[in-house]
Amino acid sequence: MNKFIKTETFLKDLLFPAFCLGCNKEETYLCEDCKSTLEISEHNYCLCGKNPIRLPTDQKKNGKCNRCSDKKLSGLYFALAYKEKQLTKRLIHQFKYEPYVKDLAKTLTNLIIEHLLITKKNTDEIWQNSVLIPVPSDKNKLKSRGYNHAEELAKELSKVLRVPLASDSLIKIKRTKPQMELKKEEREKNLLGAFAMKNCAVSDTAQFSGKKVFLIDDVYTTGSTMDECAKILKKSGAKQVWGICLAREEQSPNL
Repeated sequence: MNKFIKTETFLKDLLFPAFCLGCNKEETYLCEDCKSTLEISEHNYCLCGKNPIRLPTDQKKNGKCNRCSDKKLSGLYFALAYKEKQLTKRLIHQFKYEPYVKDLAKTLTNLIIEHLLITKKNTDEIWQNSVLIPVPSDKNKLKSRGYNHAEELAKELSKVLRVPLASDSLIKIKRTKPQMELKKEEREKNLLGAFAMKNCAVSDTAQFSGKKVFLIDDVYTTGSTMDECAKILKKSGAKQVWGICLAREEQSPNL
């Protein structure tokens, strides 16, 4: 089996070699020189859409301020400011749109891990009794892309953090309009009733009861998607629901 995997990897590298999306250097999707131009966040911020507050370094149990305390999401970890660098946009675009580069998952996950290390969020206390859940993808997008980009990030994070992954627990049950085309108020209405727990007719919340859930996605914009998911997960027994993403888009703070 290992010999087969090595042969498959060799052929893949030979036929579809990786090129840095910043400078086109061969053998990697993000070379060290281009990576050094990305400003990985050294801080954590609250969930406010405008002027998010930088949170104290030792704040681990609450990622919100008084203004965003009504959010269902408990807090957010993100590595990059989406609008700061064209390279950030290029990496995410290549991961989600044609020609799809599924293998970018590991490269992007490494950026998230670096953020967690810098902000000292790699402690046993944070990750104990927790589970990772990818934000569900629309069925049509899943069919055309062939994979859920959030799930690919979650898989890589699960390996590094050694936190269990529950890929199929949260599902999308309603087709929605693209969030990017809508205003903030429209986004919230668009997502109402869009998510549910799989086999929700079965009254069994033991899988998430009292646990800390980490929702995984690529970009956090207004937070409507994650907040709607968090609402469903809390009804299923989750004690806390945090978000982890590669980049934060709307009103990103100065890093």
